[in-house]
Amino acid sequence: MKREHIFLLFILFLTFLSFYLLYRILFPFLAPSLWALLLAIICFPVSQRLHQLLKKKILSSAIMTFLVFSVILLPAGFLMISLIQEVIDFYHWLEGMIRAGDLQSFLQKIGQWGIVRWTLERVSLYIDLKQMDLMNLLLKNVQQIGTFLFNQTSTILKGVSSFIIGFFFTLLSLYYFFKDGDQLWLKLKEIIPLPSKERDLIILRFKEMIYAAIFGGLLIAFIQGVLGGFSFWVLGLPSPVFWGTAMAFLSFIPIGGTALIWGPATIFLLFQGAFLKGAILLGLGIFVIGLVDNFLRPYFMSAKTNIHPLLLFFAVLGGIHAFGIIGVVAGPLIATLFLTLIEIYIQGEKIRKGSESPKIF
Repeated sequence: MKREHIFLLFILFLTFLSFYLLYRILFPFLAPSLWALLLAIICFPVSQRLHQLLKKKILSSAIMTFLVFSVILLPAGFLMISLIQEVIDFYHWLEGMIRAGDLQSFLQKIGQWGIVRWTLERVSLYIDLKQMDLMNLLLKNVQQIGTFLFNQTSTILKGVSSFIIGFFFTLLSLYYFFKDGDQLWLKLKEIIPLPSKERDLIILRFKEMIYAAIFGGLLIAFIQGVLGGFSFWVLGLPSPVFWGTAMAFLSFIPIGGTALIWGPATIFLLFQGAFLKGAILLGLGIFVIGLVDNFLRPYFMSAKTNIHPLLLFFAVLGGIHAFGIIGVVAGPLIATLFLTLIEIYIQGEKIRKGSESPKIF
């Protein structure tokens, strides 16, 4: 092996080793930095305009950081506190229904419903349901769900100190993204080891996905969450903030989405005999909350990204599983990078085959 090859292998080894060690060092700050990056991208046009007006990046970056804290992060903190309170109230409401026997009578009504009774009769042909106390089993599961929600709330409350620390690092990173983001972007473009055409294609696809995921997905989630929570509040359903927030998160799922919340809530109202409220919620879910998704999502997602809905579905769920809430954006971005690299390879193959000289036999 030549000396040059040994030197090259040694440099590659040091490069990968330093990259791995740097990753281990920065891993605790990765999530706050990613949140800061997303916020900086969302506010990029406003920050650029403010830089031009004030002519001082330090001052304009500080002002932008304070504005983001006041307009986005501070209300989000209050929303989180309200959400925790809603979860606690929901747990106490569920526990009260169990103790009063209202939940048991409600489940008995469900058992007398035609479709449910027919299903149980068919299942009893294969399983001896008489040996199973289904009512106690259902009550036990409901109690476990309530206890789980309460325990999760306690875990959130115990982690307030970690949240405050992460919040501080998010603001610190956000300030430097506002201040030096344009220089970091130029450096990043320089180190991408691809020809300018392929590099610009990857950047274009990333811009399209970020536009769709951030401006499109978050806007749709916000609108559907507000509409859903407002509908629950008007109809007198419990925990409107909690269920509105749940609908906002579920709106990122292409299949089911917000219907996973307002659908069972409609059935709940119908079983209680509140037919008017059930019909109103069903109409709002289909013709108001659902239409927001049907009209806006194709415009933002399909028209902008060219990613198949099934792949987008798995990318969102897999991203959440791998990276947490930030995976809502990270998952589709990774899928976009993969598809773009495949597109570059296919284009390169077409060019190579087109430039090949015909073989002469």
